[in-house]
Amino acid sequence: MGVYTTEIASDKIISDNPIHQRLLKAYFAAKPYINGDLLELGCGEGRGVELLAPLASSYQAIDKIDSVIDKLQQEYPSLSFKQGVFPPFNFEDNSFDTIVTFQVIEHLQDDDLFIKEIHRVLRPGGKAIITTPNIKMTLTRNPWHVREYTAQELTDLGKKYFDQVDMKGIAGNDNVMKYYEQNKASVNRITRFDIFNLQYRLPAPLLRIPYDLMNRLNRNKLNEKDNSLVASIRHEDYLLENQSEENLDLFLILTK
Repeated sequence: MGVYTTEIASDKIISDNPIHQRLLKAYFAAKPYINGDLLELGCGEGRGVELLAPLASSYQAIDKIDSVIDKLQQEYPSLSFKQGVFPPFNFEDNSFDTIVTFQVIEHLQDDDLFIKEIHRVLRPGGKAIITTPNIKMTLTRNPWHVREYTAQELTDLGKKYFDQVDMKGIAGNDNVMKYYEQNKASVNRITRFDIFNLQYRLPAPLLRIPYDLMNRLNRNKLNEKDNSLVASIRHEDYLLENQSEENLDLFLILTK
């Protein structure tokens, strides 16, 4: 996989492994919900295509990066990949039985329209699964994110358009939380120098390059410190749990 920013965790870079496995877990957790015609919004480099597509009658994906979409279409010619920026979506009402969108909503300016559009293109009885970081467990401001959510905030957004809203979360076992605590300590060592709280006061675009540089440096340092831990974490070490402020990611299930 190519790496554009540290937002796109690579399955080829060892120091990215805990993040890659965390992102992969969402696809495994979503498998029981996949049914009929499936739409993935923000497929990235296709981390979960081989897991989910065989469970669906059809698979349609959208992402904004042309080169990634072209590559995926060549790799999976029987599936459908489109380049596009959303919302809105260029699909008819009631087009899909299942929608998945993982680590996407935090990047979108109009999250309300995003949920409204998901409701529009879902068929009655259809399900949408959304993951996004739990702001209660975020270690520092991510300048690539427009916003992050508490479980209640995302639940309330879902309830604007869906009657059936079920909030769960992705948690970690002891190994994952050991890595999280090491990461937290490392981030704190860096941010203690930010005495003017510039990470929250400066415009996001100014912070993106230094954020990526420090993030990559931090991941490499954690790998050097405890390579056996970083390399050993697998998606099984992440757990789909009931709602808790200690979940790393929110896992929202919406039913039309």
